[in-house]
Amino acid sequence: MSLTKADANKQGWEDSEFPIVCETCLGENPYVRMTKQPFGKECKICQRPYTVFRWLPGTNMRYKKTEICQTCAKVKNVCQTCVLDLQYGLPVEVRDKALNLKSQAPSTDINRQYFAQNLANKVEEGSGIYDAGKLTPESRDMLSKLARTEPYYQRNRAHLCSFFLKGECKRGDGCPYRHALPNEGDNSIKQNIKDRYNGNNDPVAIKMLNRARGGTGGSLTAPTDKSVTTLFVTGVVPEITQEDLKGFFYVFGDIKSIIVAHKTKCAFINFTTRTSAELAAEKVAEIGLNLKGQTLKVVWARPKPQGQAKSEAKPTVDLNTIQPPAPPSISGKEKYPSQNPSAQGST
Repeated sequence: MSLTKADANKQGWEDSEFPIVCETCLGENPYVRMTKQPFGKECKICQRPYTVFRWLPGTNMRYKKTEICQTCAKVKNVCQTCVLDLQYGLPVEVRDKALNLKSQAPSTDINRQYFAQNLANKVEEGSGIYDAGKLTPESRDMLSKLARTEPYYQRNRAHLCSFFLKGECKRGDGCPYRHALPNEGDNSIKQNIKDRYNGNNDPVAIKMLNRARGGTGGSLTAPTDKSVTTLFVTGVVPEITQEDLKGFFYVFGDIKSIIVAHKTKCAFINFTTRTSAELAAEKVAEIGLNLKGQTLKVVWARPKPQGQAKSEAKPTVDLNTIQPPAPPSISGKEKYPSQNPSAQGST
C-alpha cells in the first residue's frame, strides 16, 4: 500500500512489500525469489517512482519485472507486469469494450500529475471496475467466454536472439536467448505499455474481438472477387426464422434471396449489390450478430474457383455418326466356352 513520506517531494511515492502480478507472470515455481528495489523506476503511466520487483519465473525463461505502480494497477485491476486483467486474463481493450468503459487517463503530460494524485483516492473509495452497474449479464457472458482460465507460461519465454536473426550468433546451444524465427504478421512486438493500459490499438485485443464477433483472422474481409455478394451465417437454430434474418439485414440494401437450412444450422444472405454486402459485413464485424439470444457467426461466402468461373459448353452429339459397338473378337487365346471344344467335354 502507498505510504506518504514526510518529504513533500516524495508524496505519493510507492513503497510496497509484494507486487500485484498474475499467475502467468509469477511462474509455475511456488518458491520464486525476487529482488526488491524501492523507488527504482518511474511508473510508465503516472511517472511516479515506485518499488520495482524482479524475478525469474522458471527455467529457460526471461527475467520479468514490474512495469507500472500498484496504484495504476489497482485502478484498472491489471497485472503490474503484463498489464492484463487480473480476473479474466484479458487485454484492457477487450474488458473495457465489454463493460462500455472509456479511459479517463490523460494522453499528454498536461494535468498528468493532478490525475496521478487522485488515483489513490479512487482506490481508497473502492470504486472498482466490476461494479454492479457496469457488469451486466451480457458483458459477464462475453467476458466469461473470452476469459483465460489457465496460465499461459509460454508468454515468459526468452526473447529472440537478434544475432541469430542476423545469422551471426556463435553461442550455439549455450545462448540464453531463443533461436526461432518470428511469426509472420505478429504485431504484438509493436505495442507499448501506455496503449495496452489505456486500451488503444492493442493487436492482441483486436484479434480476440474479431474472433468473438464472428470470425478468426479477418473472416469478414471482403473477397477480391467482386461477383461475391453473399454472406454465410452459421449457428441458425430453429427459433430463428427467415423473417428474423431479413429484419437485421434489409437495412443495408436490397436482398435478392435468403436461404435458411435449419438441418445444417446455416443460412445464405444474397444481396443484390456488392456495396450492400460490404456494409452488412462491416456492421457485423463491429457489433456482431445476436438474434433471440443466439450468437451467430457470419463470414463471406466462398467465391467460385478461377478455373470453373465459366462452365464449358457440352459437346453436341450427332446421332447419325454413332456406330454400334463392335462384336467381341474371337481371335486370340481367350474364347467363349461354347467356342472351346475342350470346355464342352470333348477329347
